[in-house]
Amino acid sequence: MDGGTSFTSVCINTAIYLPWLVSQCLKNGVIFKRGVVKHIADATSLHHSGQKADLVVNCTGLFSLFMEGVQDKNMYPARGQIVLVRNDPGYMATTSGTDDGDDEAVYIMHRAAGGGCILGGCLQADRWDSAVDPNLATRIMKRAIALTPSLVPEGKGIEALDIIRHGVGLRPMRKGGIRTERETIKSPDGNGIKVVHSIGHGGYGYQTSWGCAAAVVKHVEESLAERARL
Repeated sequence: MDGGTSFTSVCINTAIYLPWLVSQCLKNGVIFKRGVVKHIADATSLHHSGQKADLVVNCTGLFSLFMEGVQDKNMYPARGQIVLVRNDPGYMATTSGTDDGDDEAVYIMHRAAGGGCILGGCLQADRWDSAVDPNLATRIMKRAIALTPSLVPEGKGIEALDIIRHGVGLRPMRKGGIRTERETIKSPDGNGIKVVHSIGHGGYGYQTSWGCAAAVVKHVEESLAERARL
């Protein structure tokens, strides 16, 4: 039996949201630095003061699968592909599956402030390739029009879509779900490094970010309190 649900919600325009987050960090005194980190212990040397950091927060996503000192083997990529268009169907929609395969999906999300409309997609586990699959792109566009015919003028097909770009991303999935916890990791010189992990957010990192950030803050405070007692 078929069924459906209609509701109002929020759709984030990440091209605006991410710079806003950076601006909030700068406003609150955060200092951004770039550096090369092979072992998580390397991050302790990147503190802006020139001193060793007391604690490292690991938010490295898929890199946690390879980074020395962490190498979380539960991490794996889930390839996603989308088509970004200028067309606006007037509403957002998705379905619970498609007839094109278990790892393919259909969703239409219109982003505010000129962010375009995202047509998706797929969730292909353990796929590392970042090249656009043109056949999948065609299926994505056809499914989107079938679900929301108002994307294009009546009687038109994918040729009426005003494409901005095609996109491919690798979601940082993790067997067992999100890992938000603290740990002491031994560095190559034998010292213990306090680490708080927040990895494995998959394709729902924006939705979980505020809750996970609050959990990370709690872990950081507890770890630093323990250090102070020692």
